[in-house]
Amino acid sequence: MTRLFLLLFTCLLAIPAWSQQGQVKLKVACIGNSVTYGYGIADREKHAYPAQLQHLIGSTYEVANFGLSGATLLRKGHRPYTKTQQYRDAIAYRPDIAIIHLGLNDTDPRNWPNFRDEFAADYYHLIDTLRAVNPKVRILISRLTPIFSGHPRFKSGTRDWYWQIQALIPVIAANRNVELIDLHTPLYNRPDLFPDELHPTAEGAGIIAATVAGQLTGRYGGLRLAPVFSNHMVLQQKMPIPVQGTADAGEEVTVSLGGESIKTKANTQGRWEATLSPKKAGGPYELEVSTTVKNIKVQDILVGEVWLCSGQSNMEFPLKAEQGAKNEMQFAQQAADIRLMQLKPIAETANAAWDSVTLQEVNQLQYYTGSWQRCDSASAKDFSAVAYYFGKQLQQQLKVPIGLIQVAVGGSTTESWIDRHTLEHHPQLVDILHNWRSSDLVMGWARERAGVNILDSKVAKQRHPYEPAYNYEAGLAPLTLFPIKGVIWYQGESNAHNIELHEELFRTLVSSWREKWGYDFPFYYTQLSSINRPSWPHFRDSQRRMLSQLENVGMAVTSDLGDSLDVHPTQKRQVGERLAAWALAKTYRQRQEHSGPLFRGAQFSGNQAVCTFYAGKGLQTSDKQVLRGFEIAGSDLIFRKASARIRGSKVLVSSEQVPEPKYVRYAWEPYTRANLTNAAGLPASTFTSYTTSTN
Repeated sequence: MTRLFLLLFTCLLAIPAWSQQGQVKLKVACIGNSVTYGYGIADREKHAYPAQLQHLIGSTYEVANFGLSGATLLRKGHRPYTKTQQYRDAIAYRPDIAIIHLGLNDTDPRNWPNFRDEFAADYYHLIDTLRAVNPKVRILISRLTPIFSGHPRFKSGTRDWYWQIQALIPVIAANRNVELIDLHTPLYNRPDLFPDELHPTAEGAGIIAATVAGQLTGRYGGLRLAPVFSNHMVLQQKMPIPVQGTADAGEEVTVSLGGESIKTKANTQGRWEATLSPKKAGGPYELEVSTTVKNIKVQDILVGEVWLCSGQSNMEFPLKAEQGAKNEMQFAQQAADIRLMQLKPIAETANAAWDSVTLQEVNQLQYYTGSWQRCDSASAKDFSAVAYYFGKQLQQQLKVPIGLIQVAVGGSTTESWIDRHTLEHHPQLVDILHNWRSSDLVMGWARERAGVNILDSKVAKQRHPYEPAYNYEAGLAPLTLFPIKGVIWYQGESNAHNIELHEELFRTLVSSWREKWGYDFPFYYTQLSSINRPSWPHFRDSQRRMLSQLENVGMAVTSDLGDSLDVHPTQKRQVGERLAAWALAKTYRQRQEHSGPLFRGAQFSGNQAVCTFYAGKGLQTSDKQVLRGFEIAGSDLIFRKASARIRGSKVLVSSEQVPEPKYVRYAWEPYTRANLTNAAGLPASTFTSYTTSTN
């Protein structure tokens, strides 16, 4: 991506060679610290960002590097830029354009705690001095390039002071009427380009140069639509429709859909957005986006319900491998009102090393490819079986178009789906970011498999989809401006090693996604199934307990569908339909059973436990056999198998070996054959009445 980015700017941003010999060049002063200087970059005279900027914008400009390592913007800082020879040279240069990137070193504990109140005034002084020597100077002040979590002072102050400075810079730009340029966003998702957490490589410097070149020239390659907008797409009904893309700065863009037309302009970063009014379910529509020189049409658009389908391999599990796939293909061929967007990984996380091209594309966040497709036997066979059956059930019940967006990676960790800023600012999860492949916060299997995939990489901080924040940055971030109705989620296998950590990760994931989209959409998740892995009963119970810890969530129980040896059970239709039952009942307010029995509580009387349940109407066994799966324990916490019988909406549990029971649990074997259901045939969840808080 970076090479294409630079090539694009070389071709499109360079000023045409119409200048005549002797024409006065525009002088560009790059003022800053070690990032501007090019610290750590081999042959920095050619590869620091000012040198690469010169190459991009061409011979009608003259770019000079006035960077100094360690320089502070604060005039009372430990190395004030305004007291250096580089500053004096920059002022004497009398630039026509000045790009200022200062503030990183002001996060030093010698500086910010003592002199923070002077930062704005000191920045004004620098701006005013540049204007004094050239009143027509064009000044761009920069949002700071990133400081990553491995920096030695990150948690002790740098992180918080850094963001305080970031918040001040736009205020300073507005008050002095100078341009604001964002050097943070293009690099924040590229920690691989910052070997020491602070200084970019030559490739990172190239991204800075391209960002500056774009803002100086306003050229961004003309009109483009965000990739999520493609033929056969589905737009979320009854919600405003934001349409985004890029164009050359200041270019007027007209967006038209269903008789509505809106005009907007691309900003200085080349980005534009137009928000269309909500539409009712229906279609097909045509979206037309145009400028004076280019026209884009997106055809066969439906309006309906859009769901994001994410997680790891059990969400990725394709329809063609599902138990009933052979009989399902005929229906899929005719499901014209279901549309599928499968963002497929360019390489599976199988037990094999990736080649150099894949490794580079992974670093450049080019891990996913895909666009909207009509549902038919060809597109459905490789699509998520769980998501497909979920969408089919919704379409049949709601009678509106359904759009399903699949973003899933086999083996991926929960932390890989959470954005970097959220992880950095979490008091516990911040520690999962740095040096993740050596951290026992990350499951050992995931670390080992990542090590196999990236074995041949020459990059010290090679990226991988199991890495914290990676799947958010590569897969989800581009979707957060696209309205969805809700999320279905099937993940947890790669976090079952640390249940308490997963609880914090899961709560954080749900809340952070809702914050990114800007509303509290429903989030329905799948409880792990049955397999001979010792920690899984605890994990399943943890997932049950989180139902009461989060709002607007639901859980599909799948312990009755497991395989004792295979982490990928093939009965996916039931999983999709159980998730759909939650959505139909809770999101769409249809009257139907959606949950199996959920443990409410237990009373202990004499030698028996009396268990009550939510969603316990019509308790029965799934196979009409004797009730199985219950255990009780006394104060010694030794659980023993117990006999259980149904009495109306209650279950009575007892054992001759436990004359005075205090605790009860159900389906506590890793691979369980427990058989309690309700009248709807939905299975009861694993549970225990014993928790550490009851001790």
